[in-house]
Amino acid sequence: MPGSAGTVPPAGGGQAPRTAPAPGIGALAAEASGAQAGYGEDALIVCDRLVRIYQREGIEVQALQGLDLLVEPGELTAVVGASGSGKSTLMNILAGLDTPTAGMVRVAGYDLGGLSPRQRLAYRRDVVGFVWQQASQNLLPYLTARQNVMLPMRLGRAGRRERATRAGSLLDALQVAHCADRTPGRMSGGERQRTAIATALANRPRVLLADEPTGDLDTATAADVMAALTAVNTGLGVTVLVVSHDPAVAAQASRTVAIRDGRTSSETLRHAATDEFGNATHHAVEYAVLDRAGRVQLPREMMRRLGMRDRVRLEAQPDHIGVWPHTSPGPQPPSPPPAGPEQDG
Repeated sequence: MPGSAGTVPPAGGGQAPRTAPAPGIGALAAEASGAQAGYGEDALIVCDRLVRIYQREGIEVQALQGLDLLVEPGELTAVVGASGSGKSTLMNILAGLDTPTAGMVRVAGYDLGGLSPRQRLAYRRDVVGFVWQQASQNLLPYLTARQNVMLPMRLGRAGRRERATRAGSLLDALQVAHCADRTPGRMSGGERQRTAIATALANRPRVLLADEPTGDLDTATAADVMAALTAVNTGLGVTVLVVSHDPAVAAQASRTVAIRDGRTSSETLRHAATDEFGNATHHAVEYAVLDRAGRVQLPREMMRRLGMRDRVRLEAQPDHIGVWPHTSPGPQPPSPPPAGPEQDG
């Protein structure tokens, strides 16, 4: 039949239709590979449908369930989420300490799922710096602050003069130069964490990862440490990704990503503006995340308030998508009431 799928209509009378070639498996694979390659091509950190599954005592635990995340060069981003949401698993994968079960993760051009042991060691030494919550994991207790900062450079085979110069510059930039000859036991909690940040920056990493860096600190000291991370981000141009449960810490980041049930659920973007009188104002807008599979996690408080569960009804509007809770069985209205509750998608 003319116009049937898979045929090309004859150009002239009497000629039989010829079958159009179907796309081969190779072409389809190339198309899929191209789509993946184009995702986040300019981002420094790319997580594409990231999955991490653990086996614990015969029970399968899905820590990450198809997580998508892009971080651009020079960003200061905070990651928040409840205990067990997957944020620490994400940080361990980005640090090269763990590997994904499925999906793709790329940092500064390194495909972390395909690194050899030697490449992974070089990645952890040169590409990322890591700051743990506990100072005992960041600093060797028998070395001074200067010696702790110089150690990664020594492992990276930097010269003696270069090590000494950079260690002094980093300690000074992080306002702990007075601790240069002190061991961690003779420092305050805030001094230890700022020295840990200096140590993590010793080999000039592209990315600084900080997992609950203020968790053991009081409010004032935590603010100082976060100010140090902000200074590193703005002054040295290092991309910083911080995991924190502290809303005050997360609020100091220009972007906050919330993780729920192993997926990114929402993002809060912050920016400063100046009004007509020259006064600086700060604005924050929260967005739901639409991942590559088209999934959106609605905030739990909204679902609870509107009685949403199991299924919802969607309706496309000219400039948004309306979301309504499922009602009792029976005829449904052809269109939602004008004043009905809705959630922009």
